[in-house]
Amino acid sequence: MSFVEDDERRALRAAVAELGARYGHGYTLKKARAGQHLDELWHEAGKLGFLGVNLPEEYGGGGGGMYELSLVLEELSAAGCTLLMMVVSPAICGTIITRFGTDAQKERWLPGIADGSMIMAFAITEADAGSNSHKLTTTARRDGADWLLSGSKVFISGVDQAMVVGRTEDARTGRLKPVLFAVPTDAPGFEWRPVEMDLVMPDKQFLLHLDDVRLPADALIGDEDAALMQLFAGLNPERIMAAATALGIGRYALEKAVGYVTQREVWGTPIGAHQGLAHPLAQVKIELELAKLMMQKAATLYDDGDDMGAGEAANMAKYAAAEASVRAVDQAVQSHGGNGLASEYGLGTLLATSRAGRIAPVSREMILNFVAQFSLGLPKSY
Repeated sequence: MSFVEDDERRALRAAVAELGARYGHGYTLKKARAGQHLDELWHEAGKLGFLGVNLPEEYGGGGGGMYELSLVLEELSAAGCTLLMMVVSPAICGTIITRFGTDAQKERWLPGIADGSMIMAFAITEADAGSNSHKLTTTARRDGADWLLSGSKVFISGVDQAMVVGRTEDARTGRLKPVLFAVPTDAPGFEWRPVEMDLVMPDKQFLLHLDDVRLPADALIGDEDAALMQLFAGLNPERIMAAATALGIGRYALEKAVGYVTQREVWGTPIGAHQGLAHPLAQVKIELELAKLMMQKAATLYDDGDDMGAGEAANMAKYAAAEASVRAVDQAVQSHGGNGLASEYGLGTLLATSRAGRIAPVSREMILNFVAQFSLGLPKSY
């Protein structure tokens, strides 16, 4: 397993970085404060093939894997223009449909996901279930050939088409089991409203309510009896992409800090010459590089079909990248002094954004639970 990228991946990084540089963090903040999406960047990235780089070529994708898709998101985030829905639409939903969807479902949804003309959300989180997916209460029941889906979801990023995780009753045991449905958001009985957040981001979070939403039989993604496996097949890419986002944000903040302390002079000396600033920034660089290695390992394992190995590495990568990103942004703000909170420098808004990486899409505590149980063999605590 080599983490030295070949010419093709380096060329992809350069192309994405060039695209991100033409938009940048100023573009992102302007759009976010106006309550708008990054539509121009999203559509250009789709036209260039970046959004669907992980999807099969026969459906308009690039034929690559999670390595290539995480690379795209990392570079865009490092340019200050994160596309949050890349975590959801091509990574989670696109992966699940590619691996488990029928030929008709692939033909219907993958081309739009690949070129960005359609964004598919992923609705799993519920207010009362939290991180415990076994307590989901959104329930599907059969009505002739159709399904009726009812329940509520919260903190759902972006809503266009939605892949909703519900549950059905197992006729043999009476227990509820998870299932995945593709739900058009204009379906009767489907309602949503934004959740007010103290985050300056273009992508909003939504509360969804489904009241006997009628779905045809082919809205069920994959096999009704294999949905738990299908669910986790999408969550490993989610963690890899969350790590890519955090890494990119950390790189952006570090670059801004290094540029500032190199140019800012006090008493005739650049402040970056002082170890009180130089050493913390060097530490941030080390931590970001280590997290990046784990993300590359996770993506490589996933693309090689090692789901169990990828699960461990993806959780570790997400944890390490989120922690490094928080420290990078905090140190960048500190290195700027009062300017770190001035709008002109564009760092203050990243304090909350980077902090969210410790919570979503899975909390740092749940990752520690996973590592303690899976990696160390300790007794389960929950």
